[in-house]
Amino acid sequence: MFKEQLRPLHVLLVEDNPGDVRLMREALRNGDSGRKLEAVEDGEEALNYLHRVAPYDSAPKPDLIFLDLNLPKKDGREVLHEIKQDESLRRIPVIVLTTENNETLRKKCYEFEVDEIFFKPFNPVDLIAAINSMMTVTVVNH
Repeated sequence: MFKEQLRPLHVLLVEDNPGDVRLMREALRNGDSGRKLEAVEDGEEALNYLHRVAPYDSAPKPDLIFLDLNLPKKDGREVLHEIKQDESLRRIPVIVLTTENNETLRKKCYEFEVDEIFFKPFNPVDLIAAINSMMTVTVVNH
């Protein structure tokens, strides 16, 4: 009997806060070992990664994106807009990370077909549980 080989799940985290990056890495370490996390610090770097601009020319297309909205260089809203306007990227599930908790932001994010919004600050235990839950649901639906 043959065993099916599944490729690892590639996750792109766009986050400029090193503490949140560390929490995300911990959450993935505690979950399925078949997940690979690549973190970038700003919106320009995220778009370079997604469009495979050097030094990311051999980067895998992510299966899931965690996107902070408040980023240096290029704001997360601009990154989200570009992702959802690009035919080759628009189907990648995006989970927004933000400190802003208001109805206008929520509506705008859902207009861009965001899969989930996750509000900061994170409780590490809750973060780990939510990430694992969201990744399972998002990838199954993807």
